Amino acid sequence: MKKIGILTSGGDAPGMNAAVRSVTRAAIESGHEVYGIYYGYKGLIDENIEKFDRFTVSEKLNRGGTFLRSARFPEFKNEEVRIEAVKILKKYGIEYLVVIGGDGSFMGAKKLNDLGVKCIGIPGTIDNDLNYTDFTLGFDTALNTIVEAIDKLRDTSASHQRCNIVEVMGRNCGDLSIHAAISVGAKHLITPETGFDKDDFLNELIERNKEGIKYSIVVITENIVDVTLLAKEIEEKTKIETRATILGHVQRGGAPTASDRMLGMRFGVRTVELINANIGGRCVGIDGDEIIDMDITDALEFSNRSKTDLIRIFEMTK
Repeated sequence: MKKIGILTSGGDAPGMNAAVRSVTRAAIESGHEVYGIYYGYKGLIDENIEKFDRFTVSEKLNRGGTFLRSARFPEFKNEEVRIEAVKILKKYGIEYLVVIGGDGSFMGAKKLNDLGVKCIGIPGTIDNDLNYTDFTLGFDTALNTIVEAIDKLRDTSASHQRCNIVEVMGRNCGDLSIHAAISVGAKHLITPETGFDKDDFLNELIERNKEGIKYSIVVITENIVDVTLLAKEIEEKTKIETRATILGHVQRGGAPTASDRMLGMRFGVRTVELINANIGGRCVGIDGDEIIDMDITDALEFSNRSKTDLIRIFEMTK
């Protein structure tokens, strides 16, 4: 029997609850004990820890967010705080720690692993910005939320002959924008991967307007440009009525799609299989349709996945 701690850290993502449920039930089925740690690394330091049974995770599969809660805890970057965390884990007899989150959460897990705690990471972030895995938990649900919102915006854009700029999340990763732009048939795509030349963009809008395309959907990744100011500039320079829509944190919420639920369950079972084999210092992911695991240090250093093919598909079909 092993004692396993599990926490969610960083931004919430649909499918996290499915992963917690999967780890809990698969671990108990394997004869282990599971301890839920509430509020991420902060909850670990605060000893906000509860022993789980099968019923603790009942009726959680279809819920968005994370019932374990999450909290920002920058203090965890300090080594003395991490050493205290190790002492607390030892106090509870917890040998393995399962961390569900993004790159910052994985870095915390790596640091704990270096201090002797066997950690396993499960990728949970809507941004899909962990390059070692094709998909992260929450990406598919967020993408569907974006597509649904843009489909509705299109009706108004077409009715009023407008250009509609839609800002989506992603931080420094354009995956949500690229997949959404292809899925909704957007006319313009601006991401960290495509770059942004404002003059070329404005000229293209003008030319398309002359060709008879009287409304446009522009999908843009956050943090590239102030979309409200961009909308005003488009109106001034092209005379095309323009509106900006920032979807914001609505993209993180909602019940996870079947795809994210399945992914969470598959990630959880592979995690417990690693624990059964006495393996730590890994993270799980998906390559094609195969669930994989990788050294957590290698995963954090994994080079960017190429998005050339997806951008080419967009350019050829817009």
